[in-house]
Amino acid sequence: MIRKLKSGKYRLYSRKKDAKTGRRKNLGTFGTRAAAEKHERAVQFFKRH
Repeated sequence: MIRKLKSGKYRLYSRKKDAKTGRRKNLGTFGTRAAAEKHERAVQFFKRH
């Protein structure tokens, strides 16, 4: 899940909420949406391997 921050950057959050905190994990902050989407694909690839 990618969300735009007030600063204009994009943050990648986990799809599921963290059971401990009840919030989504921060998986990185990126300058462009394309960079965030690229990293999201890399995360999904890693999870399936």
